[in-house]
Amino acid sequence: MSGEAIRFEGATRRLDGFEAVFDLSVAAGTWLGIIGPSGAGKSTLLDMAAGFSDLDAGRVAMFGADMAGIAPADRPLAMVFQENNLFPGLDAFRNAALGLTPRLRLSAAERAEVADMLERVGLADKAGRRPHELSGGERGRVALARAFLSRRPILALDEPFAALGPALRAEMLALLADLRVSGSGEGTPRTILMVTHHPEDAVAHADRIAFVENGRVALEGPAHTLLSQRNDARLDRYLGPGRGET
Repeated sequence: MSGEAIRFEGATRRLDGFEAVFDLSVAAGTWLGIIGPSGAGKSTLLDMAAGFSDLDAGRVAMFGADMAGIAPADRPLAMVFQENNLFPGLDAFRNAALGLTPRLRLSAAERAEVADMLERVGLADKAGRRPHELSGGERGRVALARAFLSRRPILALDEPFAALGPALRAEMLALLADLRVSGSGEGTPRTILMVTHHPEDAVAHADRIAFVENGRVALEGPAHTLLSQRNDARLDRYLGPGRGET
């Protein structure tokens, strides 16, 4: 799959005195890191894409199709939240299997596919454990497994590894980088929109960066160039001394 994965055209959301208006285009196969101050509208951007936030004006299109009126479950996008949103009464296997089907009556081939994905994320021996029996990193792995099993070409991640320490966060990002390529099932890697408060993560993995401020995409460009040149006062204020450079 090639071309444009997602486009925001004057996509507007007004809530409690805050107005977000986004114009942004993301090519298929791009890993876009989304950074910016708290309250800038980063999560709103993802919610617009996923269909969790109704637009007051403008449009969101995916692979050329207008998403107006399209329910979240019917969009070509899977969402991974910071809290992972696992069902506490289901074990890791069944939580992951929801990416394939909500009915949880799996064929032998589907069970094998879920088992293979859990093995790929390092949880083959934890398939029978419920979320409260898993560590934060393991719950994140289940959420990633579920998202990739959905086979949707766009993944939106809202600070999914924010609660993890640096070493485990780096491990999870490396896993995400591997899965987006090896698990795409076609020539083009999955498109990723990832909100993060760690610019160094974006430098290490993202192709491009969108800097969001005051409900707008203030800057967008190649990750290393944008974060190394530091020639914009707004970005400088956000990053602070020495942040984001490699």
